[in-house]
Amino acid sequence: MSEAKQLPSREEVAEASTWDLTKIFEDDAAFELSFKEIQEELKKAASFKGTLKNGGSAFLEALEYILDVSRKLEKLYVYSHLKNDQDTANTTYQALYARSSSLLAQASEAISWFEPELLTLSDETIWGYFDEEPGLELYRHFVKQSVDNRAHVLPAEQEALLAGAGEIFGSPGNTFAVLNNADLEFPTIEGEEGEKIQLSHGVYGQLLESTDRRVREDAFKGMYSVYEQFRNTFASTLSTNVKGHNYKAKVRKYDSAREAALSNNHIPESVYDTLVDVVNKNLPLLHRYMDLRKRLLKVEELHMYDVYTPLLGEAPISYTYEQAVDKAIEALAPMGEEYLTVVKEAFATRWIDVIENKGKRSGAYSSGAYDTLPYILMNWHDTLDQLFTLVHEMGHSVHSYFTRKNQPYVYGDYSIFLAEIASTTNENILTEHLLETESDPRVRAYVLNHYLDGFKGTVFRQTQFAEFEHFMHVEEAKGTPLTSEFLSDSYGELNKKYYGEAITDDPEIHFEWARIPHFYYNYYVFQYSTGFSAASALAGKILNEGPEALTNYLNYLKAGNSDYPIEVMKKAGVDMTQATYIEDAMNIFETRLNELEALVEELEK
Repeated sequence: MSEAKQLPSREEVAEASTWDLTKIFEDDAAFELSFKEIQEELKKAASFKGTLKNGGSAFLEALEYILDVSRKLEKLYVYSHLKNDQDTANTTYQALYARSSSLLAQASEAISWFEPELLTLSDETIWGYFDEEPGLELYRHFVKQSVDNRAHVLPAEQEALLAGAGEIFGSPGNTFAVLNNADLEFPTIEGEEGEKIQLSHGVYGQLLESTDRRVREDAFKGMYSVYEQFRNTFASTLSTNVKGHNYKAKVRKYDSAREAALSNNHIPESVYDTLVDVVNKNLPLLHRYMDLRKRLLKVEELHMYDVYTPLLGEAPISYTYEQAVDKAIEALAPMGEEYLTVVKEAFATRWIDVIENKGKRSGAYSSGAYDTLPYILMNWHDTLDQLFTLVHEMGHSVHSYFTRKNQPYVYGDYSIFLAEIASTTNENILTEHLLETESDPRVRAYVLNHYLDGFKGTVFRQTQFAEFEHFMHVEEAKGTPLTSEFLSDSYGELNKKYYGEAITDDPEIHFEWARIPHFYYNYYVFQYSTGFSAASALAGKILNEGPEALTNYLNYLKAGNSDYPIEVMKKAGVDMTQATYIEDAMNIFETRLNELEALVEELEK
């Protein structure tokens, strides 16, 4: 038996395969110098408190101080978290990251007075400052965002009480995280070769993709046996979390917790309702896909543990990292030369940390700050999935790059509502490229299956979560106790509605609500579904509607927070207050499902 492949230590990874963090700070000594400078800067925060009433110049000075401190802190934080993530066992960078996080918390407290004090001023006073001080004009939209929420900001004393209770309101989510990630002990099952495997969150996801059905079933039942055991505890944490959302919405004079959550980005509640309505109307498409899965897996009963295993066996195509770089550049050609120039720079100048090494954080992400590059973390394996992950994260990084190059710091970021659109547009462009260039029926079928599974997981599944999240908040507001029995029965019915008659109603899936961290995120999860749908629409426009559509898309990438997210997307050509963009995405899903069904018939002949 050959020895298991050992991961290299961080020091053994070739420099060319690592990100170049010297472009943030030349070395740790430069980081320490900046750290001390910010500590000194923070001592000035109190001197600005109470000065906003002193006229336009004083208002501008306080505002620019706060933004300057925030900008320097972000750079410090990004350096420390990237250093920590490249080797989480390195105690030097553990400490650096902890100190940066602590300084960030101190700064947040030191400048928390600004918005409440701003809103003690009348609209007449605030906009009068803009007339008397030309330097304020740049910040008009930034200030308007706070003023627009004036009706929901409490008097300073009450805001202080709510802020002081922040840790208490966050405790249900923290308790869930500790219990779910640290304290739960999952059973051991036998793997495909009879080896003992300790279940964990990461391992569970891998085992559900196993081609051995016995392994999938054992993993599924083993995992949910633990959630069933602790169902009352999880119901308590989740119920308390929902109560907290409803309480804060009520005291801030919102009609609902959902209205309060969406108001942060000025998203109309109709966007949420439209998503749920359109997805529900199109559930027969998901049911058809489940029917196809049942037929291809050749099972009498299709269970929830059969939903993630590949339909077509092992992938008939794979890429080394070098091949993936070439393929990404080739696939993203429709994005135009301006876009491709940034992509090529990312590959050539070490924006990407490629290789998996001992202690490195798992998964993949794009991260950075206004004054850093938009770095990408990967843990590369030679698979088609990794190619999709690479272009996904590149979408985030190019979005960040264009935003920061085209916006001042105050607007040099973008909301979560917009974030997933850029990354998923790239995935859609790649899918289309592979379908145009690959003629092998097995490869085409695999790419189609990959797309349909991604759509299932991002649009259908996340909308299912969004529907349940809103259901819980509405029921709690009506006075319904969110007991484990009520949650399980309700979730089981919703799951049956989404997956249809082809799926057996496994009792274990009724407890899925207990293991979803997004239910603690306060109306976050719907944005995955809206983002994927908008990306599908944008990719279609870029590929089919010519230069104007591409220009509109690039303008979205450059807009940052200079306008409300809904308005940014309208300028890009997608009105997310309407149903059309989701319906268009459903049409693409149906077209590709049709093709996969036809290909499968050909392959079975």
